Amino acid sequence: MKYSAIPSAQTVMLYCQSRGIKNIVISPGSRNAPLTISFTENPFFNCFSIVDERSAAFFALGVALQQKTPTVLVCTSGSALLNYYPAIAEAFYSDVPLIVISADRPSYKIDVGDGQTIRQDHVFDRHIGYSANLKLDVCHHPDTIRKFAPQLLEETQGEVQNFNESQILKAFNKALLQRQPVHINIPFEEPLYDTDTKCSLSISIPENEMNVEEVIDYESLANQWNGAKRKMILVGVNHPNEIAQEHLDHLANDPSVVVFTETTSNLHHFNFFPSIDSIIFPIEKSNQKVEKSKELQPDILLTFGGMIVSKKIKAYLREYSPKQHWHIDPIKAFDTYFCLDKHFKMKPNIFLEHFLPKTISTSSTYQLGWQEVKANYKSKRTAYIHKAPFSDYTVFDKVLKGIPEAYQVHLANSSTVRYAQLFDMHPSLKVYCNRGTSGIDGSSSTALGAAFFETEPTLLITGDLSFFYDCNAYWNTYVKSNFRIILINNSGGGIFRILPGANDSENFETYFETAHFRNAENICEQFGIDYTLATNEAQLAAALINFYGQGPKPKLLEVQTPRKLNNKILLGYFDFIS
Repeated sequence: MKYSAIPSAQTVMLYCQSRGIKNIVISPGSRNAPLTISFTENPFFNCFSIVDERSAAFFALGVALQQKTPTVLVCTSGSALLNYYPAIAEAFYSDVPLIVISADRPSYKIDVGDGQTIRQDHVFDRHIGYSANLKLDVCHHPDTIRKFAPQLLEETQGEVQNFNESQILKAFNKALLQRQPVHINIPFEEPLYDTDTKCSLSISIPENEMNVEEVIDYESLANQWNGAKRKMILVGVNHPNEIAQEHLDHLANDPSVVVFTETTSNLHHFNFFPSIDSIIFPIEKSNQKVEKSKELQPDILLTFGGMIVSKKIKAYLREYSPKQHWHIDPIKAFDTYFCLDKHFKMKPNIFLEHFLPKTISTSSTYQLGWQEVKANYKSKRTAYIHKAPFSDYTVFDKVLKGIPEAYQVHLANSSTVRYAQLFDMHPSLKVYCNRGTSGIDGSSSTALGAAFFETEPTLLITGDLSFFYDCNAYWNTYVKSNFRIILINNSGGGIFRILPGANDSENFETYFETAHFRNAENICEQFGIDYTLATNEAQLAAALINFYGQGPKPKLLEVQTPRKLNNKILLGYFDFIS
């Protein structure tokens, strides 16, 4: 086995190995050669080569999501590093631990006109858990250092090593314990490709720091909870199988509790309310808006999970605030509704395990009243689907009904995730979406990263702009044959036709909707993906028959929908149920 001869490259490799961090996503370059050698020559690591750094970062994000463990990103110096930023911001707001390791020039070669150099230290500081900026190894090619920066030799290699290890340790603890992305920037002096047959270093790993469990007065909380007639639980992004079914049953069977879930919550129960906007929109349209809003207004709001998709529920809870808002999360609590009262720093399942046995089912008509509203909109939704013409709305109904059980499903952002909120999905499906920053830029790459280690097939449902924006996601050798893509192509940013200000002017179509007439056929041919096109309901039904069957290549089904009709059908649905 070969090792880089540069101590800092050896050190960071040893720390990864000692902490069991195996998955390394590398973008080719020269300055990062010491890191590439260190990881790829060691059979302990699973190494991936992805050229496009933006795609590589989202791929790593998908791996970390699926594996629930940190993934390492490695790139060369210069602007390559900046392409990681969208995925780092997503990881920061979604609590996904990415360990970004960037190669750099020595400090004396920055801002002197040397090629491929930028100010890499602290470059992600506003969206990173920790920035570790290592010192240059003074034992590697000291003659060069003596010539250009002799002051660096005032410090011994032992002192440099101690400093670097302390910085790496701080970064790793932040990633492992706080689920935050971290950045380790390492300067390398040339030559970069020197290797040894033995590792010259040994590192001492202290015990992991432990998060101190919060002491909670569950009796007092239960007394408040039991005394409230209207309790609302709102769940955002949540990993599959995170909450015990017995806890869900307990909450669902309490008549004083309304549980609002989103598609990304991965929670299911007959008594839950999975289509939030179908409840809120008719309230907004009602002649008795204030009265009905107050009927839904909770005494206690209990939230857990990540970001919420529904703008309607956010606006509602900001206007009709609960008396108390409790949030459960081991790390942080966003004051999304501007009324946060308590933050319980633990995993939701642990909180519910201790809390629910102390609660009692409270006599109330709160859930029953809204169950009647739910039954009404579900009945009207069925009727509307039968009369609605071929459009995004009807396509999502058929697509979501047809997904085989146990699939891993990734939803792109914008229209895709919002349409998915309107329909039921099978409880066996594992649903993911990049809701930290809600960007369209890395949905395909994230899905591919998550698919790599998933034993069940993966389906990506995406819009056209998101797909074309991230088409470099397929420029690698890690696209599995059981990967499926449904591309709903409405020839532009269809969501802008739903938002205020939509019109048919050339300015709107060019600068907001971004109207186009492209399809994915040539992209699929380039990347070796089976391609099928559907432009009407009959073609869609026929295409879905064989779409999920096994085959030697991944498959993409492109469904083209009417650009200028989709928004009318969607808004018509909300009018119909109102």
